[in-house]
Amino acid sequence: MTRKFPYAAKALAAAVAMLAPVAAQAQAVTTHDPAGSGPIVAALGWLQGTLLGNVATAVAVMAVAAVGFMMLTGRMNWRFGATVIVGCFVLFGAGAIVTGIQSAAAG
Repeated sequence: MTRKFPYAAKALAAAVAMLAPVAAQAQAVTTHDPAGSGPIVAALGWLQGTLLGNVATAVAVMAVAAVGFMMLTGRMNWRFGATVIVGCFVLFGAGAIVTGIQSAAAG
C-alpha cells in the first residue's frame, strides 16, 4: 500500500533538496576550493542569495496567508499548517542549521 503525501510535504522535501547545495557551498567557503570551481561556487552563492532573499520571503508570506485564509473559512488542515510553519523555520534558519551541524561534526 502506497502512502500519498500532501503537496505541502512534497514542497518541503523539494526545499530541503534545494538547500543541500547550500550546505556544500558553505563548507567549500571554509576550506580550500578546488581548481576551476570558482564559477560553480559563484553560481551556488547566487542561488543561495536568491532562494533566501526576496523569493523565499514572498513564498513564505503567501503560504502563511493561505493558511490564515483556510483558518478564516474554517477549512484548516492542521497538518498543512504545521508543514508551512516548519518549512518557514527550516528555510530561514538554514544557515544556523548548517553552522550547528558543522560545529557538531568538527568536534
